[in-house]
Amino acid sequence: MAKVTVSGIKCILALLLLANTALAIDRLPSWNDTPTKKAIIDFVEKVTTPGSTDFVPAEERIATFDNDGTLWSEQPIYFQYYFAFDRIKILAPQHPEWKNKEPFASIIKDDLRAALASKDQALMEMFIATQAGMTTDEYEKAVTDWIATARHPQTNQLYTEMVFQPMLELLAYLRTNGFKTYIVSGSIVDFIRPWSKKIYGIPPEQVIGTTIDYQSRIGRRPIASFGNSDGDLQMLQWTQAGSRPHFCLLVHHTDVKREWNYDRKSIIGRLDKALDQAKTNGWTVLDMKKDWKRIYPF
Repeated sequence: MAKVTVSGIKCILALLLLANTALAIDRLPSWNDTPTKKAIIDFVEKVTTPGSTDFVPAEERIATFDNDGTLWSEQPIYFQYYFAFDRIKILAPQHPEWKNKEPFASIIKDDLRAALASKDQALMEMFIATQAGMTTDEYEKAVTDWIATARHPQTNQLYTEMVFQPMLELLAYLRTNGFKTYIVSGSIVDFIRPWSKKIYGIPPEQVIGTTIDYQSRIGRRPIASFGNSDGDLQMLQWTQAGSRPHFCLLVHHTDVKREWNYDRKSIIGRLDKALDQAKTNGWTVLDMKKDWKRIYPF
């Protein structure tokens, strides 16, 4: 039997301590050690170090995140559409006129491609119809009940399981460092707010999205913004235009095996102009295939 010396024990303990310290420091364990991860950490350390010329007070550490395609998947169509489609089918018996009106007629017949070919105004009518005659509380309950059981048609996973694990870690990492995190989405705000706290740790009052009557605002310019498509271009431009140090990141969907691969020609989540501007403006472009060890929590 090998003899264990005091110095040997001390060495083992030291190695264990170093290992535990390394694990404790890595707040982004689902991210590969690539320049993207380093850029995020360098930015956070830069703006949170007292005495640094780039230090930003905690009250000004605002980070905004798009939802569809940035915090969770968005293919083959935005997940809110599935909720709207299911609501239309539930309400259809009360609306016989929908049998001859688009996009309702196609939704009832499960012809989603034809439904999505409808004009924007017709699709907006579809979303309005899902809230017709409902109070805010009733609509919140409908969303909460649906999101708890509805499953993605291709993966058969709950939609809330199709959030990106690396982004959940990033949200937590930023909040640990004094950032206030917001969702800024084109989706109807009342669809996201019922579950944003549970899934993302973002309270409903920090979710900004489309409403029937108005658009909410943060009141401060973000210093960090995260998106994935041309629809997020203005948010990133607004962040970059500030006088404070800033960080802008685009999620580039490049992993056809673990998620999807799409950008410039995609109908959903098209990344074209923003991809060009990222190169011009020095924004970070996250390569999902290279930068993420894992995609989903499951």
